[in-house]
Amino acid sequence: MGDHPGNIYEPRPVSIHRTLPQIQDHRLFQLQLEDGSSWADFGHQPGQFIEVSLFGKGEAPISISSPPTRLDSLEICVRKTGRITDSLFEMGKGSNLHIRGPYGRGFPLDDLKGHKLLLVAGGLGLAPLRSLLLYALDKREEFDEIILMYGTNNPDNVLFKYELLSFFDRDDIKYLYSVDRDDEGIWKQYVGVVTGLFEQTIISPEETYAVLCGPPIMYRFVLQKLLNLGFAKEHIYMSLERMMKCGVGKCGHCAIGNKYCCTDGPVFCYTQIEDIEEAI
Repeated sequence: MGDHPGNIYEPRPVSIHRTLPQIQDHRLFQLQLEDGSSWADFGHQPGQFIEVSLFGKGEAPISISSPPTRLDSLEICVRKTGRITDSLFEMGKGSNLHIRGPYGRGFPLDDLKGHKLLLVAGGLGLAPLRSLLLYALDKREEFDEIILMYGTNNPDNVLFKYELLSFFDRDDIKYLYSVDRDDEGIWKQYVGVVTGLFEQTIISPEETYAVLCGPPIMYRFVLQKLLNLGFAKEHIYMSLERMMKCGVGKCGHCAIGNKYCCTDGPVFCYTQIEDIEEAI
């Protein structure tokens, strides 16, 4: 075991078990602990994030994309956007790095259990939502109906493509997806913005919790749709990944109104942020 199992502030040594290419400039990293402890000791919840530390380079907050029901590795989906992520992309299987965490508030699993789940993801928003989606599928008997709506700008930008395709063969999840445009004319599914997918299924708002993650513009339209359908504001949750940096509420980088994304979120109930203009 490490010196301080459960100390979320201590950098813990991990190694890269596998890297799986996703869409352009995105890669899924499977991490393994090197301090003799297990991911069960790590104790993460769907919706939380970690700080990836590269000594001499710095740190970057990255969402956890795998659920606590799958403890053989911890998965993070990384977009190549700067010095730290560039360095990470140069590392392969067996490379060593450090992580801190888990940080932030995850999804309210106790509230969600026993209800229908509607997950709406736009673009890269699927990465943080995937931890909840896979958790719900692994504990399928604890949830009622599961609907996943996923929209991207074009067919080349579908994250976790093969995993999503496998959902079409399952009868315990309803999977609907869309692309904003299809210049090649090859798309067989719905073409248009993700809100158009609401016309393709029946949703019972009083029995359903909606969980959203995507670009800011998506929130505005999807929220309006949910409220028009009769969703209670208390039944709408969002994962906001807003320019987080330190992870512990000290640098002020991710402040929205009087809240910090990294400590008060990144998962918020709509009632917590509906009056904060810059939140959405």
